[in-house]
Amino acid sequence: MPLIRKLVPAFLALALSALPVAAAERTIIILDGSGSMWTQIDGEARISIARETLDGVLGSLPDDLELGFMTYGHREKGACDDIELLVEPATGTAAAISEAAAAINPKGKTPISAAVRQAAEALRYTEDKATVILITDGIETCEADPCALASELEGLGVDFTTHVVGFGLTDEEGAQVACLAENTGGRYFQASDAGALADALTTTVAQAAAPEPEPVLEFNLDPDIVLVEGGESLGDDVSPTWQLFAAKPDGGKGEQLATEYGSDWKTSLEPGNYVLAVSLGYAKAEQPVTIEAGAVAEPFFVLNGGRLIIRPRPAEGADIDDGAAVFTEFPGGDSTTGYGEVDIYVPAGETKVTVSIGQGKLAEAVAVAAGETVEQDFVVGVGRATINAYYAEGMKVEEGGLAVKVLEAKKDIQGNRKEVSYAYGPDSGHDLPPGDYVAYLEMDQAVMEVPFAIETGALTEVNGVLDAGVLAVTAPNAYSIDIFSTKKDIQGSRKQFGNAYGAERAATLPAGDYAVVVTLNGDAGTKEATATVVAGERTELTVQ
Repeated sequence: MPLIRKLVPAFLALALSALPVAAAERTIIILDGSGSMWTQIDGEARISIARETLDGVLGSLPDDLELGFMTYGHREKGACDDIELLVEPATGTAAAISEAAAAINPKGKTPISAAVRQAAEALRYTEDKATVILITDGIETCEADPCALASELEGLGVDFTTHVVGFGLTDEEGAQVACLAENTGGRYFQASDAGALADALTTTVAQAAAPEPEPVLEFNLDPDIVLVEGGESLGDDVSPTWQLFAAKPDGGKGEQLATEYGSDWKTSLEPGNYVLAVSLGYAKAEQPVTIEAGAVAEPFFVLNGGRLIIRPRPAEGADIDDGAAVFTEFPGGDSTTGYGEVDIYVPAGETKVTVSIGQGKLAEAVAVAAGETVEQDFVVGVGRATINAYYAEGMKVEEGGLAVKVLEAKKDIQGNRKEVSYAYGPDSGHDLPPGDYVAYLEMDQAVMEVPFAIETGALTEVNGVLDAGVLAVTAPNAYSIDIFSTKKDIQGSRKQFGNAYGAERAATLPAGDYAVVVTLNGDAGTKEATATVVAGERTELTVQ
């Protein structure tokens, strides 16, 4: 049948003929001989298509392949035991199988399960690796469960596999026999025509003819790390960073190939020379690695490092301050900044540590030996000031416009105080070394100073009463609104409390009397009005 010959890929036939078969498993092909095989596809009976396809595939196989042939339903109708091994598994059976297939006269039932079991037993499946290739155009018709059988054979077999070719089956029918393959690690092929049958049969027989593959290593690089020479592997408690580089001809690092993480990292690489670097925190090591075919490289890295745990505390016995900044500088020049408790791996030697909590700072050098864990409290020695402002007694400023500066109480030679901290809004917290300070509070035009003192580990609440209220001015057709003190100084000038453009202005002002000057749009001139601001109250003024 020329069409079938064309459908068997030439390259597969060539590949199969070149395969060594010394380690191939013994195989039996079961060809359906039930009555339904006389059903036609494109004017030709399925049995004829199967014979010619099988003949074409067998013609491309090595003579020393151990292959047998079985059929069922070919001798009598209605018999579930009509199963016959026509060709015992042996080498050089291709011609005998083609001849046996040509003599099949389909007429009976489809005892799939019993046939597969007999084929497995003929192959001594409990002792040797075995494969069955079933070609069927129907489902089980002899009250057996192919799925359960497949699970049983898989459990008892040394290495038993069934491949199933469903020839002309519907999807629903195919699902009922596919488990024979799926439950034994095989493949199911849906073949609706001659071409698909040829492809499926070529694939399954080729797999049986293939030699036992060489064992494939799951990985060929398995590195490990310790902190100190002779120390124990760090195991799963750490997560180092691995960097893989191609090796230059001189052994140096070339192109970076990968970055991976974890203590249990393993991988497979092409044979060749590499450089592998590992870092755990800031303890580092690297070395050349050679990958050889079929072998596992197990490079061992000694980091020559230790573990440093820093616990910053504002005062002795206080809780760890999660907002503390911890600056660490390691032997070799690397440095980093962390916050709160810091737990890092460092190179052996002295690590310089600077801990800052607010305006307090403590710097020390900590010696860490290889393989050692050092835990150290850094007590910075600060107290905390919580600063608030009040418009009047009992009336707290809640707006974010409150500006807070913390100044040293002592003035310099020019009479200025050094600013040490600032913040905005109510309830601002300031961590400060012990000493005397001044809180400078500014809410718009209302300002004041509050002296206070800080003790180590103590909380100081600083509250300033601004004695201020809000003046809200509305002036239709205003270009700008200026607010002045009503009282003039010795030069006859009034103190200005800021200005704003537009028809509205709200200002926080110390309690007292004020003059409001409105400059009108265009050449309309100015208008002036007065208002009194009461501490803790809102005064509204409209200038027409």
